Amino acid sequence: MTSRKQEKYELILEAALKVIAENGYHGSQVSKIAKEAGVADGTIYLYFKKKEDILISLFQEKLGSLVERFNARVRETSSAEEALRAVCEIHYSELESNVNLAYVTQIELRQSSLELRKAIGLAVKPYIELIEHILDKGVREGEFRPDLDLKLTRLLLFGAMDEVVTSWLISGMKYSLTAQVGKTVEFFLRGLK
Repeated sequence: MTSRKQEKYELILEAALKVIAENGYHGSQVSKIAKEAGVADGTIYLYFKKKEDILISLFQEKLGSLVERFNARVRETSSAEEALRAVCEIHYSELESNVNLAYVTQIELRQSSLELRKAIGLAVKPYIELIEHILDKGVREGEFRPDLDLKLTRLLLFGAMDEVVTSWLISGMKYSLTAQVGKTVEFFLRGLK
């Protein structure tokens, strides 16, 4: 994609994020997204075949860049405990600083069709796998219990962070999400060690 096309693509995705967060996926017409992006309705269809493709691309792009940040930060850590803390910090701080993304990932994903959830699940998979790699490292290096079921534990950790973000949104964001990192990681570590 040329840089101009890439810019327009990203502009459309940012507009979609805002429109979907404000109106819900089902209440977000392509025309609303186009208007927010400042492009003609037909321009959207040059980049996406249908509205579902916009949401899938949104998850792939946003979660893809988030996973890149997770991986970069984890490479800088020296222990599994430190890596787990880094992942939790990024997870909470990124969603706290981008409420539209938090709303779309926490609320809209659960209201989508099965087909759409499967496609979005593929975008989430690298994140879940990263958590599993951290757990595996912790077990191999003796930081975490050797009897951990890695596949189950990765889901429990992801699910717990996911629920903290959802509760924060539902509460009307009345407290700091990033202030919950320490207590969350402490809770995890008590079960992992």
